[in-house]
Amino acid sequence: MSLVNRREFLGMTMAGLWLGSGKAWPDPSPPSEGRFNVLHIMADDLCSRLGCYGDPIVKTPNLDRLAESGVRFEQAYCQFPLCNPSRASFMTGLRPDTIRVYENRVHFRENAPDAVTIPQTFQKAGYSAARVGKIYHYGVPSQIGTSGLDDPVSWEMIVNPRGRDVDDIGMVEVLQLGPDGKAMTVTGKGLKDTGGTLSWLAAEGGDNEQTDGKGAAEAARLLEIRANESKPFYLAVGFYRPHTPFVAPKSYFSLYPREKIDVPAIPPNLKDLFPAMALARQKEAEVAMDDSLRRHAIQAYYASTTFMDAQVGHLLDALERTGLAEKTIVVFHSDHGYHLGEKNLWQKMSIFEESARVPMIIRVPHNRANGQVCRRPVELVSLHKTLADLCGIAPDPKAEGHSLRPLVENPQAPWKHAAFSQVTRTAETPSGPNRRKTAREIMGRSVRTERWRYTEWDGGRLGRELYDHAGDPAEMKNLADDPKHRKIAEKMSAILHAVGR
Repeated sequence: MSLVNRREFLGMTMAGLWLGSGKAWPDPSPPSEGRFNVLHIMADDLCSRLGCYGDPIVKTPNLDRLAESGVRFEQAYCQFPLCNPSRASFMTGLRPDTIRVYENRVHFRENAPDAVTIPQTFQKAGYSAARVGKIYHYGVPSQIGTSGLDDPVSWEMIVNPRGRDVDDIGMVEVLQLGPDGKAMTVTGKGLKDTGGTLSWLAAEGGDNEQTDGKGAAEAARLLEIRANESKPFYLAVGFYRPHTPFVAPKSYFSLYPREKIDVPAIPPNLKDLFPAMALARQKEAEVAMDDSLRRHAIQAYYASTTFMDAQVGHLLDALERTGLAEKTIVVFHSDHGYHLGEKNLWQKMSIFEESARVPMIIRVPHNRANGQVCRRPVELVSLHKTLADLCGIAPDPKAEGHSLRPLVENPQAPWKHAAFSQVTRTAETPSGPNRRKTAREIMGRSVRTERWRYTEWDGGRLGRELYDHAGDPAEMKNLADDPKHRKIAEKMSAILHAVGR
């Protein structure tokens, strides 16, 4: 069995080559005894519409069984609801403002060259570190099968799966605005540069032909290899679904008859209920969809979710089959949440609950709290400290956030921390002697406690929001300017401005 040394690895990584097939994990140093392995599983653009989160329709039997054997976090939040900023943040343990990554083009090392990632922390502690699929940012679908914005020094081994979903891209139904102002879908339009557009395909063939099916199979093979070796490992497996285009084999679409899918109700005075910046990511074609198209899009998202869940099942089965389940921590989460029509919003880039909240499950072998639910507000940026703490190794001293180990071991433990999310907007404001409107980038910042969400746009100059989740879980009644809630708004504002202190 051949090995890949670091120089060879870096060269092939930069060339975008797939290093998985036929390669063993590098094992140049003596094994460490008595440490947990880590299987870190990520979904792409997954909201909390899952069976284990109480959704009555979406079928996720494998995540449900993971939740039954681990700790499910009811209120987990990303720090930035967009792929690259979120992934850069939680993989480094640094907040978006620290690494200054706010969009999908910049690599975090351009601004934070000395950042230490989760896999680097584990390598320093004597672990092997490998990834399969999307961990850092990749354009979907254009960069599937490449290394995208990967971080080569994070890994000793990589696998870049590529399936028929890439080749079938011309068959995808793509949403667009028709000449009559109504939404429609067009088949045959390539998605190389429009992966952010709602689109879907009920695909021919089986799971094993899709990118995520190939990734799951390769990850399972790597677990089988590790079962016969004593060195602890950190294995990150990133699935591309349910990110648009929502592609899954036809059998998954049949699980969700469109006539049984509900669509969100949109109040006629929607724009009067929220600051303009809160709804600024509405897109014309998405707003123009009729209920039939909305149901079609939601059906495809559900199908892709269940397909992704099936691939998680292959990994859980591999852990059981190899005997690794008893000595491997499993953490599952998404990079951010996802809107499915609420407030006429679709996809991400809002700091409402649907977009900022993520599903997250952590299973530690023999943990007495397994099977319980934690309702404390927690952040993805805390994963770096958490995984290091659970494995008894030192996190990078610069890592931000707070170790969740106390909550993993006791989900009802006292917790004084809030969760912070942020997002950028382009605002037009008058400036200069002629008061001409100029575009400038502004920030929306939000803080979530167990009961409240509070948001400020441009420091409050372009609007504020306050929602009481005790009676308004859909965040439809903004209480920020309600005199009865002035004191709680002031308190939440103080918490928001204390982030990182």
